[in-house]
Amino acid sequence: MAARRKVRVLRLSWPVQDETHAALLGGDAAALDRDPWFARLLKLLRADNPLGDFGIYRAVAEVTPCWELFSPSPKASPTRGEPGQSQVSTNLMVTIHLPGQTPEDEVDALLDALVAQHPWEIPVIELAEVELLVRDA
Repeated sequence: MAARRKVRVLRLSWPVQDETHAALLGGDAAALDRDPWFARLLKLLRADNPLGDFGIYRAVAEVTPCWELFSPSPKASPTRGEPGQSQVSTNLMVTIHLPGQTPEDEVDALLDALVAQHPWEIPVIELAEVELLVRDA
């Protein structure tokens, strides 16, 4: 049986500009760096921290185009759209792994930083503990 590595997985729904979404679907990966909202996430991901740490690979993230449906209440201040009106947001679903042995205070600081940089007033960020299969050496 393959070896396993305990990790934490972060799954983030992160909005991008419509132009960024279209550029990505057209194969322009550099559009991520140009997007003002996604650039915030890239800055954190590329900093010296355990986000996306795969040993000999750093800052690893899986990015999937997606769309999110939501209806902001009249009390909301949505980044996109108007309160009381159903919306569709062009997003990226981003999966980032953290080593399982990352100290809790460091994990908490990274989560706080992600929430602070997320453009939504209520970010969608999931945190779970999983095991990854590791290729035998």
